[in-house]
Amino acid sequence: MTSPDAATDPNDAPLRSVYTSNLTQLLSQNRFSLVVSTYQAGKVILVRADGDQLNTHFRHFRRPMGLAANATRMAIGEAYQLTELYNMPVIGAQLEPVGKHDAYYIPRNVHTTGDIDIHEMAWAKEELWVVNTRFSCLCTLENAYSFVPRWRPPFITGLAAEDRCHLNGLAVVDHQPKYVTALGTTNTAHGWRPDKASGGILMDVTTNKVLCQGLSMPHSPRWHADQLWVLESGNGAIATVDLKTGQLTTVAELPGFTRGLDFYGPLAFVGLSQVRESAVFSGIPLTSRLKERTCGVWVIHIHTGEVVGFLRFEDAVQEIFSVAVLPQISFPEILEGDEKNLASSYALPDQVLAEVESSTSEVQ
Repeated sequence: MTSPDAATDPNDAPLRSVYTSNLTQLLSQNRFSLVVSTYQAGKVILVRADGDQLNTHFRHFRRPMGLAANATRMAIGEAYQLTELYNMPVIGAQLEPVGKHDAYYIPRNVHTTGDIDIHEMAWAKEELWVVNTRFSCLCTLENAYSFVPRWRPPFITGLAAEDRCHLNGLAVVDHQPKYVTALGTTNTAHGWRPDKASGGILMDVTTNKVLCQGLSMPHSPRWHADQLWVLESGNGAIATVDLKTGQLTTVAELPGFTRGLDFYGPLAFVGLSQVRESAVFSGIPLTSRLKERTCGVWVIHIHTGEVVGFLRFEDAVQEIFSVAVLPQISFPEILEGDEKNLASSYALPDQVLAEVESSTSEVQ
């Protein structure tokens, strides 16, 4: 692993970061980028290679947490709403400097959910599934409603805005919701808190079976390379799960609260948070193991557990929630609060594009 360098293009000094130069090489040579959410700093961060330097590009959202992203679209869970953005690469190619941006995510839909404490999200075919932590359920969205409950753990007896088990993570497998994580199996308001250090579970949504229990604040279940992965956040670890026995095998212990996970081939990209000495994070194994904890994105080789690179945030950015890989996109942009571009950017169905004619006069 190479020594860290300073990151470029933070919007201001408190958002500065350092990184290993091989992270830039990984992104550049394999043509992909990362998108990261930090609710604590109120930012969505685009991590992209810019020549031989790493560019961390910050966009403001209101308490962004859950994040789903691919080459076509992006969904961002905010304080009381969910914003859907769609990629318009043709417009992106026209941004200055011309030809540098190969993706441009523009807001298309904003759905008001109310404060449901949106955690992880994932598409199952074309339908977006959302972890509704406040109401202890998985839900989808319809225009007429704040949310539509679709599944809840069998130990949750009904819908209440009480965060009864801190349902938080979601993995979609074969185009359907498959695995979830929660911090407890309690059915009372915030009942998970007293036993948070060892009361966590991983469940199969399709069978309602608890696959693993006794976990320390688990997050971010994922299916990759024919293997179930999970972050045991309270231990600062990334682990695999034996589906037959429920046994966890730790692949790596990292210097922070692990939350947010995605993969690119044999590489795992893991979000790390410093976590504060607060009621929520006190008494977990990580805070006993490490007095000084780190915030950033760590890159782990899944076969060896070796750290092959990292991006470490400093000062203002202290907690990460989501990490997503954008394959085949090297330099994305997100449209944020730019009324001129919002007013002049149009997306039409492919079948009518042949009918579009160039404007000869300016609309007054």
